[in-house]
Parts: sequence; structure tokens; C-alpha cells
Amino acid sequence: MALPLLRLLSNVPNTINALKALSPGAGALLFKSPAIRATLIFEPQCRHTSFFNKLPAQDLWKGVTSVSNAGRKRGRGKGTGKKTAKNLNRGQIIGVGKSNIMWPGLSAPILKGKDLVKQQQLPEDSERMSKLIKMRDEMSTFRYLKLLPIERGWSGTKLPGRSIGPPDPIGDDTFEGFDTKVLEFKSVFHMKGNFGRRRRMSCLAVTGNGKGLAGFALAKSVDGRSALKRAKNRAGQKLMYFELYNNHTVMHDFFAQFGRTKIFASQKPEGFGLVCHRAIKTICEVIGITDLYAKVEGSTNLQNIVKAFFIGLLKQKNHQQMAEEKGLHLVEFRRECGNYPKVVASPAKCRSKEEIKPNEVLDFSQYVMDGRVVLKKKTFPKFYTKLPGWERHLKKTLWCRNHDDVKMRMLVEHGEIRSFLTDKYPEAKPKTWKKIREEPQPEE
Repeated sequence: MALPLLRLLSNVPNTINALKALSPGAGALLFKSPAIRATLIFEPQCRHTSFFNKLPAQDLWKGVTSVSNAGRKRGRGKGTGKKTAKNLNRGQIIGVGKSNIMWPGLSAPILKGKDLVKQQQLPEDSERMSKLIKMRDEMSTFRYLKLLPIERGWSGTKLPGRSIGPPDPIGDDTFEGFDTKVLEFKSVFHMKGNFGRRRRMSCLAVTGNGKGLAGFALAKSVDGRSALKRAKNRAGQKLMYFELYNNHTVMHDFFAQFGRTKIFASQKPEGFGLVCHRAIKTICEVIGITDLYAKVEGSTNLQNIVKAFFIGLLKQKNHQQMAEEKGLHLVEFRRECGNYPKVVASPAKCRSKEEIKPNEVLDFSQYVMDGRVVLKKKTFPKFYTKLPGWERHLKKTLWCRNHDDVKMRMLVEHGEIRSFLTDKYPEAKPKTWKKIREEPQPEE
């Protein structure tokens, strides 16, 4: 139990000196006397110290944010060691601010030799703020690495999606024009009976020269840098060549599957871009594919996506191979060319109509997709087709509807633009520019 404290009254000014002069025994007797007891007041003991003003701020924050050893073994407190803010006090000196003033005893000594230093205004330091900003930018924060936007990966400064340079040369063979990009970088654990849990870094990388030559590899190591180096060099040793259509897209649509991952890739015209998974986009960049649409179904495991896409690229066939397999001419219809037919490959021996079986699939899309049909969502009519203004628009444009299709069909079937009245009225046949030039011009 705490002992009571004594507070002396103001009407007994000499009591303090009297109590100081007394010995401990005499003080006890004085305390028991009724006369002195009347001039004293009992007050309970009060301590003006606590947990919060005994320890410094650093220890207080450590007690709030730290984790015990038992909790750390159970996996708690994994993010407590990261600093999420900058120390803006760094570089700030007491007495030195925006106004450059000499303060004796604060920013300058009081005596300089035998002379007394006086307070005075110094010239402004124009580089002070730039030095502070540079110092703060160099401090370690939660984004420990500062990169340019074009050098960043998929998620800021993380390694996946970033370039790590070409593979190391092998003897006299150098990988000029190659670029390696990281697809996956993670830590993996393996439990051993004698060593316990072993932690290693796993890296999946792809390398290519942008001209159809590419390869990928997976490597593991205790150190992250060695894992990156191994994956990069192994990818350079496993190069594969893929033929590109006009050096910008795949040869044809294809379907590929690895495990539970399915990929439906579509050939696209120049200028379409890469509309696909980010791993497929990174692979296309190192191969040299600039226009592609790819749909991933099923599992999105990164290694499965990479393997499935490479399998699909290897399964591609050029136009001559497809023409020889089917024994038919391969004809191309392109929208940008007005859907005008163009023979791109012919077999050595073309089959006749009698040799083609009635149940044979002649649809090119099903042939290249291994008999699979891509499920397309139903497209509903636009909202304005139900308005009366749309019907008036159709009536106004009725006379020119399907002109482009009819013109193309006539050029294909008849070799010229003609109508059903051409045979009956030959004079109604339009003249070509060649005939107009050959006709004699009237003299003026």
C-alpha cells in the first residue's frame, strides 16, 4: 500500500525547514502531535510516469508493430519490416531553412576566433530544395526500384514482364538482336527429410529476336540473380522457328491445349494489335507477332499458357502444306481487298469434284481448328433499328444496297460488270476505258 504524502499549509512557512532539520525519529514524533497534525493534509501518492513517457517513440512503435518469435514462426508479421513512407525530416537541419540566416549558437559558433559572431542574412541557396528532393528519392521505400514507364513489367517494378537482355554468348556465337523477358519469378519451397524446408527462386523466361525465332525455359536457384541467368541462357539453347504471315501475324487460326488450359488464337489484319493474355502478349513481342487475338479458357496457370501457346505455334502449317494435304487450291478472301479471291497455294495434283467425298469438311476454319467451332456470343440488334427513322433510312438507301457485293460477284463470274439486259441490248453494255481511248475523237 502506498504511503501518504504530506502537503504543508501556507500559514506554516517554517514547517519545511523544521522537518528538514529533524531526524527521522523526531519527525515521527512531530507527526503524531495533535498541533502539527492540524496543519497537515493527507494526499494519496500520484506517479507522474507511465509506459508512454518512459520509452522513446521508436520502442513504442516497435511494441505495436512487431511480432513475437512464436508468432513469426507461425508466419505472422511478414510485412512489418517494410517501410511504407519517406522520412521527410532527412536533410533538415535545426536552424537552417529556406531563409539562409546565420544564427550564433544554433547554425554557427558564437565565437569565431576572438570575434563575436553576429546574426546576419546569407545569400539564398537555389539548389537546396533540389538536393532535398534528390535525397528523398534515393531513400528506400516500398517501391525500392525506380524505372521508366517503358521498362516496367506487368505490375510496376516487379520482374514479370521486364526485359533482362539477350542470353550470354556461347563461344563465338552471340545472340545479337535477341531480347529476353521474364514471364514468372517466384519463390518455391521443397521439404527434405534431412535438410527441412528448402527455399529456392524459380524463373520462367522467354527469349527471341523478333523475326520468328524464340524459346522459353524454366530455371531454379537459391539466388534470384543466378535463377534469372540460368533461365535466360537455357531459353537461348532451346530456340524454335515459327513462320509468320507477312511478318506480322500467325499463318492461320489455331486451337491449342495443355492440361486444362485451352487457347483459341485468331489471325488478324495489320494494325489490329495484340488483344490477348499478358503472357501471350509478351511472347508475341519477342517472336515478332504484332497482330493477334487469343482467348484463354480453363486454367490460367502461367506455365500451362506458355506451353499451350508454343504448341499451337508449332502446329501451324503454311499455305502450300495445307493445299497439298487437301489436294485443293487455297484461295484467300480479304476484306481490305474487297473480298476479291486470290489463289495463294496450289497442290501438285488437284482433286476433281467427283473425288471429294460428300461428308468431307471443306470449311477452312474448322480444318485449321481441328474440327472445333468457336462459340460466339449472340449479337442483338441495335436499339435504333426499332425506331421509325431506321425504316426511312432503309427506303432511301434501297437503290444502292448490295452494290459492292453484286459488283464483286459479276467480276468473279463474268469477268466484267454486266446486267441481264446486256445480251438483249448490246448497246447498253458499258464501255471500258480502253475502247473509249481507241474511238476517234470528234474534231472541234
